[in-house]
Amino acid sequence: MQGFLRHLRDTFISGLLATLPVGGTIYLIWFLYHLMDGLVGKTTPFGKTVERVLGQWIPGMGIYMTVILILIIGFIMRNFFGRYLHYYLERIVFSIPGVRKMYFTLKQFSTALLTHDTSSFKQVVIFEYPKEGINIIGLITNDDPGKLQQETEEECAIVYAPTAPNPLSGMMLIIPKRKLTYVDIPVDDALSMILSSGSVLPDSVSKTEPKPRPRFHPFGHH
Repeated sequence: MQGFLRHLRDTFISGLLATLPVGGTIYLIWFLYHLMDGLVGKTTPFGKTVERVLGQWIPGMGIYMTVILILIIGFIMRNFFGRYLHYYLERIVFSIPGVRKMYFTLKQFSTALLTHDTSSFKQVVIFEYPKEGINIIGLITNDDPGKLQQETEEECAIVYAPTAPNPLSGMMLIIPKRKLTYVDIPVDDALSMILSSGSVLPDSVSKTEPKPRPRFHPFGHH
Protein backbone atom coordinates (compact mmCIF):
# COMPACT_ATOMS: atom_id res chain seq x y z
CA MET A 1 0.00 0.00 0.00
CA GLN A 2 2.83 2.39 0.87
CA GLY A 3 4.51 1.61 -2.44
CA PHE A 4 1.31 2.45 -4.31
CA LEU A 5 0.90 5.73 -2.42
CA ARG A 6 4.53 6.65 -3.09
CA HIS A 7 4.08 5.90 -6.78
CA LEU A 8 0.88 7.96 -6.81
CA ARG A 9 2.66 10.86 -5.11
CA ASP A 10 5.58 10.75 -7.55
CA THR A 11 3.18 10.61 -10.50
CA PHE A 12 1.25 13.60 -9.17
CA ILE A 13 4.47 15.61 -8.68
CA SER A 14 5.64 14.73 -12.21
CA GLY A 15 2.32 15.90 -13.65
CA LEU A 16 2.44 19.06 -11.57
CA LEU A 17 5.96 19.94 -12.72
CA ALA A 18 4.97 19.31 -16.35
CA THR A 19 1.81 21.45 -16.22
CA LEU A 20 2.91 24.18 -13.81
CA PRO A 21 4.82 26.39 -16.29
CA VAL A 22 2.20 26.12 -19.04
CA GLY A 23 -0.82 26.16 -16.73
CA GLY A 24 0.54 29.10 -14.76
CA THR A 25 1.18 31.10 -17.92
CA ILE A 26 -2.27 30.34 -19.37
CA TYR A 27 -3.99 31.20 -16.09
CA LEU A 28 -2.05 34.46 -15.75
CA ILE A 29 -2.92 35.54 -19.30
CA TRP A 30 -6.56 34.56 -18.75
CA PHE A 31 -6.65 36.53 -15.50
CA LEU A 32 -5.10 39.62 -17.08
CA TYR A 33 -7.46 39.42 -20.05
CA HIS A 34 -10.57 39.28 -17.85
CA LEU A 35 -9.18 42.08 -15.71
CA MET A 36 -8.58 44.33 -18.71
CA ASP A 37 -11.85 43.34 -20.39
CA GLY A 38 -13.68 44.38 -17.23
CA LEU A 39 -11.98 47.78 -17.42
CA VAL A 40 -12.08 48.51 -21.16
CA GLY A 41 -14.82 46.18 -22.45
CA LYS A 42 -17.66 47.29 -24.69
CA THR A 43 -20.10 47.83 -21.82
CA THR A 44 -17.63 49.78 -19.64
CA PRO A 45 -17.45 53.59 -19.56
CA PHE A 46 -14.14 53.42 -21.43
CA GLY A 47 -15.66 51.20 -24.12
CA LYS A 48 -18.69 53.45 -24.54
CA THR A 49 -16.41 56.47 -24.85
CA VAL A 50 -14.33 54.75 -27.56
CA GLU A 51 -17.46 53.74 -29.46
CA ARG A 52 -18.87 57.26 -29.23
CA VAL A 53 -15.64 58.95 -30.37
CA LEU A 54 -14.82 56.53 -33.20
CA GLY A 55 -18.39 55.81 -34.21
CA GLN A 56 -17.90 52.08 -33.81
CA TRP A 57 -16.54 49.53 -31.37
CA ILE A 58 -13.08 48.00 -31.87
CA PRO A 59 -13.40 44.20 -31.53
CA GLY A 60 -10.72 42.61 -29.37
CA MET A 61 -10.04 45.70 -27.27
CA GLY A 62 -9.50 43.51 -24.19
CA ILE A 63 -6.88 41.46 -26.03
CA TYR A 64 -5.05 44.55 -27.28
CA MET A 65 -4.96 46.09 -23.81
CA THR A 66 -3.76 42.80 -22.30
CA VAL A 67 -0.84 42.71 -24.74
CA ILE A 68 -0.02 46.35 -23.92
CA LEU A 69 -0.18 45.58 -20.19
CA ILE A 70 2.22 42.62 -20.56
CA LEU A 71 4.61 44.84 -22.55
CA ILE A 72 4.47 47.48 -19.81
CA ILE A 73 5.17 44.85 -17.14
CA GLY A 74 8.10 43.56 -19.20
CA PHE A 75 9.47 47.10 -19.54
CA ILE A 76 9.18 47.68 -15.78
CA MET A 77 10.86 44.38 -14.94
CA ARG A 78 13.81 45.20 -17.21
CA ASN A 79 14.72 48.46 -15.48
CA PHE A 80 16.23 49.00 -12.03
CA PHE A 81 12.93 49.30 -10.16
CA GLY A 82 11.62 46.10 -11.73
CA ARG A 83 14.74 44.13 -10.84
CA TYR A 84 14.54 45.50 -7.29
CA LEU A 85 10.87 44.45 -7.00
CA HIS A 86 11.59 41.05 -8.56
CA TYR A 87 14.39 40.44 -6.07
CA TYR A 88 12.09 40.94 -3.07
CA LEU A 89 9.29 38.87 -4.59
CA GLU A 90 11.74 36.01 -5.06
CA ARG A 91 12.84 36.34 -1.45
CA ILE A 92 9.23 35.86 -0.39
CA VAL A 93 8.94 32.76 -2.57
CA PHE A 94 12.23 31.36 -1.25
CA SER A 95 10.96 31.72 2.31
CA ILE A 96 8.15 29.21 1.67
CA PRO A 97 9.21 25.71 2.85
CA GLY A 98 9.53 23.15 0.06
CA VAL A 99 9.04 25.72 -2.70
CA ARG A 100 12.52 27.26 -2.97
CA LYS A 101 14.28 24.35 -4.67
CA MET A 102 11.41 23.63 -7.07
CA TYR A 103 11.03 27.31 -8.00
CA PHE A 104 14.77 27.82 -8.52
CA THR A 105 15.03 24.73 -10.74
CA LEU A 106 11.97 25.70 -12.80
CA LYS A 107 13.24 29.26 -13.15
CA GLN A 108 16.65 28.17 -14.43
CA PHE A 109 15.15 25.68 -16.85
CA SER A 110 12.40 28.01 -18.13
CA THR A 111 14.87 30.86 -18.60
CA ALA A 112 17.25 28.63 -20.54
CA LEU A 113 14.50 27.54 -22.93
CA LEU A 114 12.56 30.78 -23.34
CA THR A 115 15.66 32.93 -23.83
CA HIS A 116 17.46 30.27 -25.90
CA ASP A 117 20.34 30.29 -23.41
CA THR A 118 22.20 27.47 -25.09
CA SER A 119 24.87 27.22 -22.36
CA SER A 120 22.56 24.80 -20.53
CA PHE A 121 22.48 22.47 -23.54
CA LYS A 122 25.60 20.97 -25.02
CA GLN A 123 24.60 19.28 -28.27
CA VAL A 124 21.65 18.49 -30.53
CA VAL A 125 21.02 14.80 -31.10
CA ILE A 126 18.41 12.55 -32.64
CA PHE A 127 17.55 9.05 -31.49
CA GLU A 128 14.93 6.41 -32.12
CA TYR A 129 11.86 6.77 -29.89
CA PRO A 130 9.32 5.43 -29.08
CA LYS A 131 10.09 2.62 -31.52
CA GLU A 132 12.57 1.73 -34.21
CA GLY A 133 12.35 3.89 -37.33
CA ILE A 134 10.89 6.95 -35.58
CA ASN A 135 13.35 9.66 -34.53
CA ILE A 136 12.95 12.60 -32.18
CA ILE A 137 15.16 15.57 -31.37
CA GLY A 138 16.94 15.76 -28.03
CA LEU A 139 19.32 18.14 -26.29
CA ILE A 140 22.24 16.79 -24.29
CA THR A 141 22.19 18.39 -20.84
CA ASN A 142 24.95 16.30 -19.30
CA ASP A 143 27.40 13.97 -21.00
CA ASP A 144 28.72 12.52 -17.73
CA PRO A 145 25.85 11.09 -15.63
CA GLY A 146 28.26 9.84 -12.93
CA LYS A 147 26.74 7.06 -10.81
CA LEU A 148 23.80 6.75 -13.18
CA GLN A 149 26.25 5.78 -15.90
CA GLN A 150 27.88 3.20 -13.65
CA GLU A 151 24.52 1.48 -13.18
CA THR A 152 24.02 1.12 -16.94
CA GLU A 153 27.56 -0.23 -17.39
CA GLU A 154 28.07 1.70 -20.61
CA GLU A 155 28.85 5.25 -21.70
CA CYS A 156 25.67 7.33 -21.53
CA ALA A 157 24.41 10.90 -21.73
CA ILE A 158 21.48 12.67 -20.12
CA VAL A 159 19.20 13.94 -22.89
CA TYR A 160 16.22 16.27 -22.60
CA ALA A 161 13.59 15.55 -25.24
CA PRO A 162 11.27 18.59 -25.46
CA THR A 163 7.75 18.31 -26.80
CA ALA A 164 6.35 20.58 -29.50
CA PRO A 165 5.19 23.29 -29.43
CA ASN A 166 5.90 23.71 -25.71
CA PRO A 167 9.57 22.90 -25.02
CA LEU A 168 9.02 23.41 -21.28
CA SER A 169 7.34 20.01 -21.29
CA GLY A 170 9.41 16.96 -22.14
CA MET A 171 11.30 13.96 -20.86
CA MET A 172 14.69 13.45 -19.24
CA LEU A 173 16.26 10.30 -20.66
CA ILE A 174 19.50 8.47 -19.92
CA ILE A 175 20.60 7.08 -23.28
CA PRO A 176 23.70 5.12 -24.30
CA LYS A 177 25.86 7.30 -26.51
CA ARG A 178 26.04 4.56 -29.13
CA LYS A 179 22.33 5.09 -29.76
CA LEU A 180 22.65 8.84 -30.28
CA THR A 181 23.21 10.54 -33.62
CA TYR A 182 24.88 13.93 -33.17
CA VAL A 183 23.46 16.65 -35.41
CA ASP A 184 25.61 19.61 -36.41
CA ILE A 185 23.06 22.41 -35.92
CA PRO A 186 22.92 25.18 -33.28
CA VAL A 187 20.85 24.44 -30.18
CA ASP A 188 18.75 27.60 -30.63
CA ASP A 189 17.83 26.47 -34.16
CA ALA A 190 16.62 23.15 -32.76
CA LEU A 191 14.53 25.01 -30.16
CA SER A 192 13.05 27.28 -32.84
CA MET A 193 12.06 24.26 -34.89
CA ILE A 194 10.41 22.66 -31.83
CA LEU A 195 8.50 25.87 -31.03
CA SER A 196 7.08 25.93 -34.56
CA SER A 197 6.33 22.17 -34.51
CA GLY A 198 8.62 21.81 -37.50
CA SER A 199 6.64 24.19 -39.71
CA VAL A 200 9.59 26.60 -39.80
CA LEU A 201 12.97 25.10 -40.60
CA PRO A 202 16.06 27.21 -39.81
CA ASP A 203 18.69 27.61 -42.51
CA SER A 204 21.00 25.21 -40.68
CA VAL A 205 18.38 22.48 -41.10
CA SER A 206 16.75 23.30 -44.44
CA LYS A 207 19.98 23.90 -46.33
CA THR A 208 22.20 20.92 -46.91
CA GLU A 209 25.88 21.29 -47.59
CA PRO A 210 26.47 21.25 -51.36
CA LYS A 211 28.55 18.34 -52.56
CA PRO A 212 31.86 19.40 -54.16
CA ARG A 213 31.67 19.27 -57.94
CA PRO A 214 34.44 17.31 -59.64
CA ARG A 215 36.97 19.55 -61.33
CA PHE A 216 37.51 19.31 -65.04
CA HIS A 217 41.06 18.38 -65.97
CA PRO A 218 41.60 18.87 -69.72
CA PHE A 219 44.83 16.89 -69.66
CA GLY A 220 43.67 14.22 -67.24
CA HIS A 221 45.46 13.14 -64.05
CA HIS A 222 49.09 12.22 -64.06
